[in-house]
Amino acid sequence: MNNAPIGVFDSGLGGLTAVRELKNVLPNENIIYFGDTGRVPYGTRSNDTIKKYAAQDTNFLLRNNVKMIIAACGTVSSVAYNLKQDLPVPYTGVVSPTCFAAAKATKNKKIGVIGTSATINSHSYRDLIHSFDSEVEVIEQDCPLFVPLVESGFIDKDDPVTRLVIERYLDGIMKAGADTIILGCTHYPIIAEAISSVVGKSVKLIDSGRETAIYAAKILKENNILNNSQEKGACEFYVSDTPEGFENVASVFLGENVSHSVTQIDIEKY
Repeated sequence: MNNAPIGVFDSGLGGLTAVRELKNVLPNENIIYFGDTGRVPYGTRSNDTIKKYAAQDTNFLLRNNVKMIIAACGTVSSVAYNLKQDLPVPYTGVVSPTCFAAAKATKNKKIGVIGTSATINSHSYRDLIHSFDSEVEVIEQDCPLFVPLVESGFIDKDDPVTRLVIERYLDGIMKAGADTIILGCTHYPIIAEAISSVVGKSVKLIDSGRETAIYAAKILKENNILNNSQEKGACEFYVSDTPEGFENVASVFLGENVSHSVTQIDIEKY
């Protein structure tokens, strides 16, 4: 048994969707989450800046003696793909497990990918899907307004602002006839219901947080570092900006009160 925590990081709040799924798949595991709320969003930054931020985020988690690191961030997973080579613990981003699930799910071999501008410009999802099946048509679309919509609370499927933005971004994917859409940013599952109401229930949405949690369980088992305790795992939360706003939204994301369990750190020290 290994009761060391799993380290999870994201540019802000979106990675909490991966934490939620980890808690469902691996309820006994301890988790340390870092949300870089002071430097969000990553998706509009240069590749060099994203790689620098990712290195600092992982350094912070390693200082907390984590046994595995998850980049619950589509942007980092797409741009800083060599990160795992420098880490002393198992690592995964969200791209590989998500692409594998999408390639299995599609029936008509047409997959839409939505993500931040940096993620889409890297073509990481497209290239990996093609490595699984070169005949799949991948329709890519960046959705830069989705993250601020989520973090500003515009998440209701009946909100006209949210619906209008979704319709505008996903028009090309739907016209192409995609039967599967990858939610290529961990913020996006928060508006999955709104997206589904636009594209229709017949279109399969692939939740990167869910697929990554399932893959993390596989990695922990293979490395014999699962926490086999019967006790419920604990979560610690760290942010790079003031905790107050994070606490409120995190409670909505996770369905539980995280007040007084969020600590602000200076990420530049790492």
